[in-house]
Parts: sequence; C-alpha cells; structure tokens
Amino acid sequence: MSFDLVFFGGTGDLTWRKLMPALFQAFRHGKLPAGGRILAVARDERSDDDYRSFIKERFAEVESSKRPSDEEFARFADLLHYRRMDLSKPEDYAGLKQWLDARSAETVVLYLATSPYLFPVICEQLGAAGLNEERVRVVLEKPLGHDLASAQEINRVVRSVFNERQAFRIDHYLGKPSVQNLMALRFANALFEPLWRRESIANIQITLAESIGVGTRGDFYDRTGALRDMIQNHALQLLTMIAMEPPSTNDADAIRDEKLKVLKSLKPFTPDSVTRDVLRGQYKAGTVDGKPVPGYLDEVKVPKNSSCETFVALRTEVQNWRWAGVPFYLRTGKRLAARDAQIVVNFRPVPHPIFASNGRANKLVINLQPEDGLELHLLAAKGSGPAEQLAPVSLDLDFDKAFPSERVGAYERLLLDAIAGRLNLFVRSDEQEQAWRWVEPILDAWEGNPSDLKTYAAGGWGPAAASALVARDGFAWAEEQ
Repeated sequence: MSFDLVFFGGTGDLTWRKLMPALFQAFRHGKLPAGGRILAVARDERSDDDYRSFIKERFAEVESSKRPSDEEFARFADLLHYRRMDLSKPEDYAGLKQWLDARSAETVVLYLATSPYLFPVICEQLGAAGLNEERVRVVLEKPLGHDLASAQEINRVVRSVFNERQAFRIDHYLGKPSVQNLMALRFANALFEPLWRRESIANIQITLAESIGVGTRGDFYDRTGALRDMIQNHALQLLTMIAMEPPSTNDADAIRDEKLKVLKSLKPFTPDSVTRDVLRGQYKAGTVDGKPVPGYLDEVKVPKNSSCETFVALRTEVQNWRWAGVPFYLRTGKRLAARDAQIVVNFRPVPHPIFASNGRANKLVINLQPEDGLELHLLAAKGSGPAEQLAPVSLDLDFDKAFPSERVGAYERLLLDAIAGRLNLFVRSDEQEQAWRWVEPILDAWEGNPSDLKTYAAGGWGPAAASALVARDGFAWAEEQ
C-alpha cells in the first residue's frame, strides 16, 4: 500500500524524539508498508539531505538498542523528505498538495505534531487547498484544547473539513501493548467476566506516576498541569476500558460507543465534592534515585508564584448497575518515587473466612510501565506451620518473556494503525468532549483558589492527604497494602 505521511512540526521535539524513532522501528521490523514517503514540514529552510542529517544526529539521543546502524539509517533516510511551509500561507498548502498529487499515494496521513492552537488554522487551510479528499487522514496530537470550549471549537473546525472516520485523535497510552491486552483480558477470556462487577470488586486504582520533573518544559507544563496533562485523557481512557460493557463487535465505533457510556456514567463533580474527593499537590525539593532534585518553583521557566498542580488524586464512581458503589481512584504526579503506571483491581474478601491470613484479599495488577504484564495476587498455604495459615503469593505474567520477539511500541502501533485506517485505538470527538465536560467542574473550583494546593517532597508518593482520600473508604494505595 503506497502512503505519504506528513508531519506538521517536523523539526519539533515530538517528531524527532518520539515519532521518527517509532517509524524507524516499524521500518526495522518490516512492518512499515512498502512504497511510503515521509515528509516533514516546518518554517526552517532545509534541503532533504539537511533534514536527514538533522534526524540522524537526533537518533544519537535514542536508547542504544533502538539506534540504527549507518547502513540501516541510510535505507530509512531514503524515505525522508522536507518542505519549508508557513502554516498561515495558502500558497504553501497549494504547494504541498502539488507535491502529494505528483504520485497520488493510496493513503495520505497528515500528522499535526504542533501546538493545539494551530489545529484550526491548519485544518481550514487543508480544506481550502483540497487536502481533505477521502484518502486523507488527519492525526491530532494531545492536548486537544485547554478546556471544553476550546476542545469543541477545535472539533467544530475539524468536522467542517474532515469526516469523523478521517480524524484520528491520538492518545499514546492506548497504543501500549498492555492496554491492548486489557481488552483481550476482558473480552477474549471467560475467566474474569463473572467477577467483573460490584459484587466481586471492592475498588479500582489507576496510577500514572513519573519520577521525572518538568525538565525544560516548565512554561508549557505550567499552562497545563497534571489534571489536563494526564487525567483528562490517559487516566480516563484507561478507566473507560476497565469499566466498559462488552462491545457487540471489535469495530472501532462499537468500542467507542461503550467507552462513551462510561464517561457519561461518571459521577459528576460539584464544588463540594471537588473539595471532598479531589486533591492537588505540587512537588518541592527532595531526593529521587538518591540524587537531590529541585522543587517545581525552582524549575526552568516556571513562575515563582505558580499554583500549577503537579499531582492529582481523586475518587469517583461509575453510576450504573455493574459498578454502583465501587470507588475508582485515579492518581498521577511528577517527581514521585518511581516511574510506574498500573491498574489495580482489588477484589472483595471472601464472605466467611475459615483460614488465618494477614487479611489481604485477591487483586489483579495490570502493569503498563516500566514492566508490561499481569500479576494475580492470591492466598495459599505456606507449606510450613499450621495448615490453616495462609500467605500471599502471586502469578506473574511478563509479556516480554511470554512473547520474546521484540514488541511494538505505542507510537509505532498508532502510526501503523493511522496508515492502515484502523480507528480502534483512537479517541472519537464525543468521547473527548465528554471527558472535558467531566473535569471542567474541577478546573472551575480551582480557578483563583490556590489555598488547597498541597506540597509534597520529591521522591515520595505525593501529599499525605492522598492516602487519607483512600483510607476514608477503608482502603489503601497499592504500595501501602
């Protein structure tokens, strides 16, 4: 299948740090369809060879196992091209269309790796230039908007140019192999479905923890914050996949219809419930991996009086028959104790215990990063001591060992899906807007009211109040169990 893949923002961090390495891995694995061209567009004046040299230099910063040899890069570089474009000039879009029409590839993927405020003008110009024909797909990188109104405006413009099946709203967490295995776990196996409901599950915890700070992105992060950066998209997408009803088919819209139902069933926030059920924090100086690190207010490009949250923990519920009364706890933060993304499904204890144990109930842990796998925690006889004494054991499935061939990364998977036109792992506009609708009362409650911002030392698990949030229901976070 012939394709042209165009990156708007072709010299930006996202393109050279994430997208180009992912494309190279697809090329190395033999998964990138033959007959493709990759075009980067940006404001700089460069030749094709200049751009190829630029990417080769940046590949030196990729982890060593993913770096190409000179021979590999030479073959990959044959696919790379560059055009100078001013995104505000119609004549530059006309020139792009001429370049694309010169060979008329079966599929054209336009990846907007730019700031979201440019999405409307780019889409309008693409439409005016006739670059919205049926073979064209547009990929929209997060964050898609800053609030509900801005997201709706972006979607309005996108829909005025492209139909919904041409719009690929990307959330790279959905491309992680463990997230895809979450679908398989639920809908390809009979083992868990009878237990996947309020009668058997006590609570569900979703943790997206990072040990890094904001680095050199302090100005961007300060305008965004943890709620917009992680909860509104990644965490809510994971919640929908955990809580959704079985779709009728594996069709993209059948899946996304069920995810939307979950988002509409989330318990809405009020000013009082935001105060009670949502916690925000900001890291101060501390120690991570044995090294001292600065506090958020001392990071580069961060205002000294910033009230931006770098940590969020919240409690919510899915108000339907399957999940009524089951707490869902969502947590994310920077400068935490570890880089750790996981979903923990805590099951209820047996109704009448006849064995002595440490009181731990069963739980299923779905590891997203850095490990990729499943852990099923059970109670078993110790083999020594009184027969009625039990101890915790776990069944641990490491997907990297179970599938020893090199696995496809998140961006690699999503880029290949965009080229192939598979929408299953992309977010539909009504999903995305409903997620904004749900978080907006939190943003409104926080506006101009920084007094509830907690601080926490870098290298821990966030403010102490996050533990109290869960303990109020008689539970604990996974690392405290």
